Amino acid sequence: MNDNTRSIGWPLHLSLLTLAVIFPFVFSSPFIVNFGVLALFYAFIGQSWNISGGFAGQLSFGHVVFFGAGAYASTVLQLRYGMNPWLGLPASAVAGAIVGWIIGFLSFRAGLKGSYFALITLAFAEVLRILVNSVGFTGGGLGLLIPAKPSVANFQFAERIGFYFLILALTVMSVAVAVWLKRSRFGAQLAAIRENEDAARALGINVFREKVKVMVLSGAMCGVGGCFFAQYFLYIDTTIVFGVDKSVEMLLVSMIGGAGTVYGPLIGALLLAGVGDLTRVLTDVQGLSLVLYGTLLVIIIAFLPNGLIDLFKRIGQRFKQRGA
Repeated sequence: MNDNTRSIGWPLHLSLLTLAVIFPFVFSSPFIVNFGVLALFYAFIGQSWNISGGFAGQLSFGHVVFFGAGAYASTVLQLRYGMNPWLGLPASAVAGAIVGWIIGFLSFRAGLKGSYFALITLAFAEVLRILVNSVGFTGGGLGLLIPAKPSVANFQFAERIGFYFLILALTVMSVAVAVWLKRSRFGAQLAAIRENEDAARALGINVFREKVKVMVLSGAMCGVGGCFFAQYFLYIDTTIVFGVDKSVEMLLVSMIGGAGTVYGPLIGALLLAGVGDLTRVLTDVQGLSLVLYGTLLVIIIAFLPNGLIDLFKRIGQRFKQRGA
């Protein structure tokens, strides 16, 4: 990235951050703030998928395995062992990273890639769901209910605005990771692997090592998302946190917004959260939001394969040309 691009980038980052900070003060309705929380949450977990699926080209259908691992790790440690729920954030990151390392090591050592890797991640998610559902200390099929004890020390805010700023901080960190990948040597190696693994290997890149590393990073981020989800809704079970719909949402957020881009997941998350809220408000038809998500994805793939962010770039370029 050249200096000119960087000089344009930082004002954009700061402008978006400023808008995000003032958003809950301008729109103080609990409904609107909840929309902001969910949009940022989708952006965060979508960015975790984007790290491996967009930047490295390791498409996953079972990314929810990291999400569920983080949610259960933090919740079990809190309820069974009395750990402070704030410590659940690093604990969930470690849990997601370990699962990411296991899946990455076994899959890439076996030479799996493309659709085979996508399917094996889905299989891992289902295996972990069954295991968690079969043991007693995880609550089994009944799940785990976190007692409501509102206090900042207990990771439970009296107002939604507290959760809003927490997920905003996590989303900013995820964007910072994406920006770092765009500029770093590691990110350049991942881009080379995404475009052509054989060519990357010929250039001296340790493809196996770099792919495992990106799965660890992606898994850690997704695990933290699972911890936040558990504390926000105060209840988890295997159907919720290991459900395929969560993996679909992560994938949709990145693909619709623009996989492999910094702000693609944020754009996709805003659209996804908006469509979800509108369908819940305007109709009681179950599953309609998923139908609309799928329709949007088909339209994006057909007409904007690089996502909505590519459309915005084209519009910006046209304005520049007219101005010139």
